[in-house]
Amino acid sequence: MFEVIFLFVLALIWIIFATIQDLKTREIANWLNFSLIIFALGFRLFYSLFFAGNFNFFYQGLIGLGIFFVLGNVLYHGRMFAGGDAKLLIALGAVLPVSGSFYENLEVFSFFLVIFLFAGAIWSLGASAFIASKNLMKFKKEFKKQLRVYKKVIGAIVLLDILLLIVFFDNYNYLFLLLAILIFVSPYLVVYAKAVDESSMVKKLETRKLREGDWLYKDVKVKGKTIRARWDGLRKEEISSLRKSLKMVLIREGVPFTPVFFLSFLVFFYLWFRGLGYSFW
Repeated sequence: MFEVIFLFVLALIWIIFATIQDLKTREIANWLNFSLIIFALGFRLFYSLFFAGNFNFFYQGLIGLGIFFVLGNVLYHGRMFAGGDAKLLIALGAVLPVSGSFYENLEVFSFFLVIFLFAGAIWSLGASAFIASKNLMKFKKEFKKQLRVYKKVIGAIVLLDILLLIVFFDNYNYLFLLLAILIFVSPYLVVYAKAVDESSMVKKLETRKLREGDWLYKDVKVKGKTIRARWDGLRKEEISSLRKSLKMVLIREGVPFTPVFFLSFLVFFYLWFRGLGYSFW
């Protein structure tokens, strides 16, 4: 139990620092994420050598790191996570294996991810609603605009919903009712997210204040060359070119996501220490 508590405290300290940094600067330094991996694996190796009598505790950390490396990259390249968030999730892969059994650790990972996704959905909706409320008129205008853009998609989904409801009332299978509700809500959530993004998450910024990784709102032409608005953000040489040619650019901001890591981690370990984790499966 000592080894698990140590890893928990270690990760919690790192997550607190990452959250503070993210809220202040909207980025998480690579050294913070990489050092968590090094310390977690280093402790696992030390414990395996001098206390456990075998290397299983260390191997489970490596396996967890590998699994979360794949997961983090899928989320990053799927444009659901920014780079810093994906790396922090990968680092937690070295912390979360709390059992000597690979299959039990898979259950631990699944349990943590369920908590994480649930907390992430609540946080994203709450934070975006707060941001939209500060730009309410612009948000309403953009929401109506996005409804017009997606009206054909919404229309097709309404037809699909009608078919699902017909099946539901034919045999009262509540799975079809749940699917109908989820499918009906999903395009409106997309429209809502797009409206918040366009109305409240785009701002003008002086080029001298640009940082590596900032997201351009749209492509910018500088001296015949085009600097692309990429998911991985601006590079140092691109920032240098922008500073030489422009005073202001439009950038896209994101909602800080590290508070979700902090809340999810606390909830997960509270339930795990209380022995409630597996009772939900």
